[in-house]
Amino acid sequence: MENNKFFPEVHGNLGFGCMRLPMNGDKVDYDEFIKMADAFTDAGFNYFDTAHGYISGKSETAIRDCVAGRYARSKFLLANKLTEPYFNSQEEIRPFVESQLRLCGVDYFDFYLMHAQNAKNYKKFTRCKAYETCYGLKEAGLIRHFGLSFHDKAGVLDMILTEHPEVEFVQIQFNYLDYNDPGVESRKCYEVCVKHNKPVVVMEPVKGGNLVNFRPEADKVLRDLNGGSNASYAIRFAATPPMMSTVLSGMSNMEQMLDNISAMKDFKPVSEKENEALAKVCSILKQQDLIPCTSCRYCVEENECPKKIRIPDMFSALNTQEAFKDEKPKAYYNNTLIANGNGKASDCIRCGKCEKVCPQHLPIRELLTKVAAAFE
Repeated sequence: MENNKFFPEVHGNLGFGCMRLPMNGDKVDYDEFIKMADAFTDAGFNYFDTAHGYISGKSETAIRDCVAGRYARSKFLLANKLTEPYFNSQEEIRPFVESQLRLCGVDYFDFYLMHAQNAKNYKKFTRCKAYETCYGLKEAGLIRHFGLSFHDKAGVLDMILTEHPEVEFVQIQFNYLDYNDPGVESRKCYEVCVKHNKPVVVMEPVKGGNLVNFRPEADKVLRDLNGGSNASYAIRFAATPPMMSTVLSGMSNMEQMLDNISAMKDFKPVSEKENEALAKVCSILKQQDLIPCTSCRYCVEENECPKKIRIPDMFSALNTQEAFKDEKPKAYYNNTLIANGNGKASDCIRCGKCEKVCPQHLPIRELLTKVAAAFE
């Protein structure tokens, strides 16, 4: 496996995104995570990605116990992030980063990102001098590479990179469904990165699993290629443009891990024929008018819905019902999603906290009325 062309210490171009780790109830399944981490590193890869809010803080400690506590520091690279809810002044930033280092069981982060940047929270990062402070942490040896992750329009990204040329890399949402989407602007954001000569780390290459399970007519398009899995085409598409450094995949079980390894260990860019097939799939999927939720869970974990509404799970259930004309999601909604004190979709008090943290900028309050109409 070749070293990364942008960051030679990164092996290959597949990263282990630790936002969707295997779970056993409300705890990370350490046994499964260890097996997956071992398979990942045994295949030659070494880039792990986390953030303080992932799995309500359990992602960082799982990395400490299952990765940092088991491997020599030279065997893995770790990316972490400065997230807006966890600081309110410049003085709070360094102590927060140091607490993340302790939680992860490491002395430094190989990559550190200004998290989920958009026009609104960038103002707070600017006011608190977050970019300057974290770049100072790089000079102090606590951070090796300094970057940002981004969820907004391309013009905003252009502004940030113009104001902060010290940024070494950019993490963007990039997949074939969002490539020309006017809400996400994957292609345009990528072009901004090219303009500023910034290597790109990809998040959501399979759009939270939305590019895996299709209705038969979409699935047949990819099966007729006689190649890999649906996920493998999506990940290879994301890794194909020349400025792509690493594609993060949020893997939740060993099956997903092995599938991604098989697609990326001997990476081959998507061909013209495969690109044409993906365009057909994209056209079919857009006709279904599904909710483009990626199940990042920011709406329920970082901001905690006051009515305990399981928003991503409800959107997934509604998408399944719409895509497959399946009535099972209704039973799942009534028997599972609103059980044990969790709120119904109709319990929404329209406070808007969920929408403020949604990277996809979804009209969640409006969409919950659709869920209530379908299932209640």
